[in-house]
Amino acid sequence: MSRSANTLAVPSPFWRDAALPFIEARTVDDGRTICYAKHTHDTFSLGAIVGGTSTYLNGATKEHVGRGVLVIIDPEQVHACNPYGPDAWAYRMVYVDVPWLARLQHSLGGDPNSDFHGFSPKLTERRDLFAQFGRFYRTLVAPGVDPLGKESAAVEFFTGLHGALDRDLPDDARRGADNAKLSRAADYIAAHCRQAVTVDAICAAADLSPSYLIRAFNARYGMTPHAFLIDRRVQYGRAELRRGRPIADVALDAGFADQAHFQRAFRRIAAATPGQYRSAVS
Repeated sequence: MSRSANTLAVPSPFWRDAALPFIEARTVDDGRTICYAKHTHDTFSLGAIVGGTSTYLNGATKEHVGRGVLVIIDPEQVHACNPYGPDAWAYRMVYVDVPWLARLQHSLGGDPNSDFHGFSPKLTERRDLFAQFGRFYRTLVAPGVDPLGKESAAVEFFTGLHGALDRDLPDDARRGADNAKLSRAADYIAAHCRQAVTVDAICAAADLSPSYLIRAFNARYGMTPHAFLIDRRVQYGRAELRRGRPIADVALDAGFADQAHFQRAFRRIAAATPGQYRSAVS
């Protein structure tokens, strides 16, 4: 059964369906009070601006975007999108698990031995894609459509998106020695995010000096190692909340000092409280 918070008195309803664990959606009709810090997702994220204007930051891209724009966010890409101007900022987002999307790419002729390949554009104003996304989104969150219909709509839409947008295969595959070390640093933080991670431990795992780690990590990922650690803890917390675990237990298990610290970090990154996110129940 679909998860929807449309009947709740919260500004940012989430949608989930236990029968479709690879995808999640979010509807915001007036985001003027929302503020996102720079953050990442471990999913592929795609959003449609349906009202107002926002400031969109994605890597080196920083633009004001309005109605008719699709924003395209590859997994682990540092980004932020925040309201700009007096009008109500409204958007629709979907978050898709990377393994599901990678399998779809493989079925479309991609190398079955490769991972998911990201998309070159960080946004598009193509009217056809915007309209197709709208139809797909309405099908996805509609209570009267069964899981097969929803998944079929997802396959159809992302197949079309794959064909319409060039993939950034050369850049995705290009890694120098320093980038490999920074990747090891990020992997170490992610693997140990629930623990008390130190700079020395990260440097030892990645074979980097502390000064280079801080400077180069921020340049590559758009956030400091500490901010990356907090982001990973919040990601872990989101996953545990979806399982229905108590917020206080999740906070401590994720590595936060207490529930208050978790609440603040979660709200800053997800623009919703843990309670609002958890209450999007089946």
